[in-house]
Amino acid sequence: MMYAPNNPATRQFAFDNSYARELEGFYVSCKAAQVARPALVKLNYQLAEELGLDAAALDSEEGARIFAGNEIPLGAQPLAQAYAGHQFGGFSPQLGDGRALLLGEVIDRKGQRRDIQLKGSGSTPFSRNGDGRAALGPVLREYLIGEAMHALGIPTTRALAAVTTGELIHRETPLPGAVLTRIAASHIRVGTFQLFAARGEQEKVRRLADYVIERHYPELKGHANLYLALLHSVCDRQAALVASWMHVGFIHGVMNTDNMTISGETIDYGPCAFMDQYDPATVFSSIDTHGRYAYANQPKIAQWNLARLAETLLPLIDADSNRAIARATEVIHAFPEQYERHWLQGMRAKLGLLSENEADLNLATGFIAAMVKQKVDYTLAFRYLADAVLGDEDKIRALFADASAYDLWSEHWRARLAREEVTPEGRAQAMRRINPAFIARNYRVEQALSAAVERGDYAPFETLLKILAHPFDEQPEFAAFAEPALEGQEGYRTFCGT
Repeated sequence: MMYAPNNPATRQFAFDNSYARELEGFYVSCKAAQVARPALVKLNYQLAEELGLDAAALDSEEGARIFAGNEIPLGAQPLAQAYAGHQFGGFSPQLGDGRALLLGEVIDRKGQRRDIQLKGSGSTPFSRNGDGRAALGPVLREYLIGEAMHALGIPTTRALAAVTTGELIHRETPLPGAVLTRIAASHIRVGTFQLFAARGEQEKVRRLADYVIERHYPELKGHANLYLALLHSVCDRQAALVASWMHVGFIHGVMNTDNMTISGETIDYGPCAFMDQYDPATVFSSIDTHGRYAYANQPKIAQWNLARLAETLLPLIDADSNRAIARATEVIHAFPEQYERHWLQGMRAKLGLLSENEADLNLATGFIAAMVKQKVDYTLAFRYLADAVLGDEDKIRALFADASAYDLWSEHWRARLAREEVTPEGRAQAMRRINPAFIARNYRVEQALSAAVERGDYAPFETLLKILAHPFDEQPEFAAFAEPALEGQEGYRTFCGT
């Protein structure tokens, strides 16, 4: 990897690398591996412009070399971040970026600081005998799902570019290699705090906390108990994030503490998937054999992860350990209430409710309960409620194996709607702006990835990406993409991609 002053694309990035500058000892400087024949598969023009980059200049062979890691943009300081983490409940004291390099940070057109990271760029000191490479399929999956989540309004890392390397990587079978360029508010995780707390390096925990407050929570400065306020704010963002996952039937699949960002963005789209038929026990990940990260467990796991963050902050919260534990425990115990508030707020919108009523929680949970064991498509059920508002209940009733479950609930729902003075047309329009017609259906994702990996055909990937960019629009020419698979997805499994 080398600087290339004759490549104008390397001068695109106005880096301001605060992590490298302020947190020495929290990372290892590294180089990306050189690849044989980098080729640009996809460049996110809209995101490039948002970052203040010249997309046309980057959509080139020169840009491909940058996104593959063969050339360093001017001002970049490539590094692998250090962190630890609980993986499926077991603590790993040393993880870190094993196949990723943080190139640096830029300030986007809105004045927000954004990380630019290469994923799949080769081994680092944290690779743990891995090759640090990524296969094309997982790279395209992360590109698709991240952009789909963004279009749904859910905080997420995003993909700036995907390149192929012209090399094969060896997993169960040889696969085409690829590198993803990922954009994030930051890549600081609960596991970042855990690493230094486990080492007893409390001053580093303080430095990290101060950096996080300055970067992500500046409104907290001047608070009487700064680090307790930080814990509360991180909890609130995670409550809102997980609630938004639940609203669209998203299952992360691997909610380890090293996959939970302090910024409140969704990160690391490995064995993730969207639920088709509603079942709270849904698990897609091939490695989640006991359902730890099942759909319904996600709020509880978020709270568990946040308790691990709280443990790292105890000495900062109060010098008296008993008082520190009591104060942190109070914050963690408040998480279910925070989550319920965010979840119910979103559910009111999904159900077409414009005001608040004490009975709304029962109404929302009642609709969910009516779907259990009914083979109801979760996404379409909410989408068709807008049609029901306009008097057409045939579509939603047809989703239920026994429509009487819906009919009984619908009586209560209609009585609640009648209390609000709004036209059916206005209510239905508002509901369609919050309930997507299109999600990243698992079988459609697999079709797109198979075409790209096996045949070099990126047309299905491009089509799906185009559809998912507008999930709330009807898009009648793509109506088939709103439908679940004709055959059941009961045996569908996802894999982490490493």
